[in-house]
Amino acid sequence: MPRAVLDMMDRRPIWAMPLWVPEEIRSSLPGEWELVVIDEATDGSGDGAARVSPAVLKATAKADLYFGYGIPAELLEASPHLRWVHSGAAGVGSSLTRSMLESDVIFTNSARVHAKPMAETVLAMILYFGRGLDLAVANQKKSIWDTEPYYMEGAPLNELSELTVGILGFGGVGYEVSLRIAGLGARVVALKRTPLLEDVVPTAEGMLAGTIELLSGEEGFKTCLAQSDVVVLAIPDTPETCGMMDREAFSHMKQGAVLINVARGKLIDEEALIDALNTGKLRGAALDVFQKEPLRGDHELWGHSKVLITPHVSAVSRGFWRRETDLILHNLQCYLGGSPIREWRNVVNKVAGY
Repeated sequence: MPRAVLDMMDRRPIWAMPLWVPEEIRSSLPGEWELVVIDEATDGSGDGAARVSPAVLKATAKADLYFGYGIPAELLEASPHLRWVHSGAAGVGSSLTRSMLESDVIFTNSARVHAKPMAETVLAMILYFGRGLDLAVANQKKSIWDTEPYYMEGAPLNELSELTVGILGFGGVGYEVSLRIAGLGARVVALKRTPLLEDVVPTAEGMLAGTIELLSGEEGFKTCLAQSDVVVLAIPDTPETCGMMDREAFSHMKQGAVLINVARGKLIDEEALIDALNTGKLRGAALDVFQKEPLRGDHELWGHSKVLITPHVSAVSRGFWRRETDLILHNLQCYLGGSPIREWRNVVNKVAGY
């Protein structure tokens, strides 16, 4: 009997799997299929793949499909019949083990499922610095009514329509960020790994108030940094991108720019970032991810007046399960129908690392 294993009972209440999820998946499987639902709590934070319980190993030993948070090497090695594995996490770094790279199993992730809430978090972070909310927070902490930072010459206040926002990474998150920012009038320059035929993103419904220009390559990276008032990291952590925001990269950025990272902490040299903040090169930084998490309590970033910190929660949303289930169901129909891989969604390129 063909078997699918659903192991997505997240321990965190806001991510808790609703009862209708396994019901919809079960109803989409042919009658001869068995759906095993693991009722043990698991951890979907980060890339997942932190552990695999004996119950999961037993259930997947003869399974064809596995839906979980990350794909541990132990699971793949103990489950020789697996043909497709899906992760409810966006990141895939910890799942790209030697076992995964050497297997022919189809691997899908949930990157675009998280894109909408992450894009809204980025918008909030841009407005936090652009409208001087950091100045208001500083005033409130000291219980003072101080308008001088807002009125002085060169006050760091902007309207979105005046800004150029650079998006490093034009995948699901980068695309959703770009649409929202351009829709509010900003000019967007987005860096994409592979060039497109168009250098400006077409809009299907109406005209955007701003524009979205696509760049690629090393020159595109430098152009994006040099022209942007705000730089948003929405790019995967791969050997090529790890540490990309180093001292040289910061030197290419505009004076007084803002850096936002909702991707992965390893993209940034944190010492170089702190220097850029301390010297005034950067107006501020909004960070949801860090090189080591949780960020240790005595880290300099916590108390820095130019830094906004969120604890890796930019993707949190009650809208997750509808999008996640729709993604699983779409790919399930592709699997059952023998559709070519180009018709699947979110297939991970194991070589590229995302």
